[in-house]
Parts: sequence; structure tokens; C-alpha cells
Amino acid sequence: MSEKVAIITAAGQGVGAAIAGELATAGYQVSLLSNSGGALKLAAELGGIGLTGSVTEPSDLAKLVDSTLEKFGRIDAVVNNTGHPPKGELLDISDADWHLGLDLLLLNVVRMARLVTPIFVKQGRGAIVNISTFSAFEPALTFPVSSTLRSGLASFTKLYADRYAEAGIRINNVLPGYMDNYPESAENLAKIPLKRYAKVQEVAKSVRFLLSDEAGYITGQNIRVDGGLTRSI
Repeated sequence: MSEKVAIITAAGQGVGAAIAGELATAGYQVSLLSNSGGALKLAAELGGIGLTGSVTEPSDLAKLVDSTLEKFGRIDAVVNNTGHPPKGELLDISDADWHLGLDLLLLNVVRMARLVTPIFVKQGRGAIVNISTFSAFEPALTFPVSSTLRSGLASFTKLYADRYAEAGIRINNVLPGYMDNYPESAENLAKIPLKRYAKVQEVAKSVRFLLSDEAGYITGQNIRVDGGLTRSI
């Protein structure tokens, strides 16, 4: 098939669904995963395929990749989106919740990379975008598990970029700030220079760009899409 093919996880709603719609509009065939069943409905609307499963389950990720290859014969792009990890008082978070966060925020990307990298290498090209968070580099006590583990995701992303750039494979992280699928508060708005939350479609357009040939010289980067929320230079 001439169209590019993209896998998007946690694509049943929110930013994942927005990314799926944006990529479908840009001409991608889409293969979607969600744990709610929403991916099945959205895939039917977009003419793609949908599966119900979790990014924390290696067998679900393998089934997603296998189903995509069976249906479309290739994979050109992967968007690793995920749900929200556990939150709580820093030292009250249990070991079990830390381990869940590891599966949800870091090992999901590692496991997907193991599955799709041989495909990308054989094709001579491929692109991955991971949906991270603004607090990966400016940790917030509000999001302790996310802040901690997504800093690790940034390191893995750079290492993967170094290792596979010569094979024609690119990988980048998108770091959204507050999006319009998150409850709005005056306290959060006051921190954002643009004085509004991002629309999920705005984040989706950034993802589309990073997957495109126009971003062909961008790899190993952490792209903030946060309305100026973070302060570090």
C-alpha cells in the first residue's frame, strides 16, 4: 500500500484520539489501541483497525504490531501515548504504584521499540513520537511518578536516537503542558504565559509534524508544547 501506516496507543479518547484523527487526515492508515474499547469505535470511523488492550501488557503490544502488519503490510510511525500514572504524597506512593508507573510510562516505549525496530530497520526508515509531559525536566510534586519516570524516558529516547539514527529511524518526545482534556483551574492558568490550556488538536499537529519528512533532521529531542509553562532554557 502507498499510504503510510501509524500505530497510536491510548487512542480511544483525549490527545490519543486527536492524534489518530490528525494522522488519518494527513493520509495515514491508523492502527489504534485503548483499554476502554474507544479505539474500536474510532478506528471504524477512520477506516483503520482497533484493538482493546493495555500498553502495560507486552502481549497486547505484540498483538497490535502483528495485526497492523497483517492488515497493512508495513509500519511507518508509532505514537506511544498512555494513561495517567498513580499520584499521591511522595513517600506514600507504594512500590506497586511505582512499578505500575514504570510499565505505563517507560517500559511501554522500550517494549514497543523492541517490536517495531526490526521492521523499521528492514524498511530503512521509521519514526517514533512519545507523549511525555512538561514536568519531565521541571519535576512537580503534583505528578511525582510521571515527573520521575519521564525523565528516564528522555534518557532512553536519546540513547535510542543515538543507536538507530544511521538506520533511518527517528525518535522524539512531545512534552505537553495542560491540555483541554484536563480540569481547568485559575492556579494553573496563572502559570501559563499564553493564559490558556492547549487544545489536544494543537498537540496532535505537533506530533504529525515530528513524524513527517519535514522533521527529517529532528531526532532525540524533547519538544515542549506547553504555552510557555516551563521556565528552563
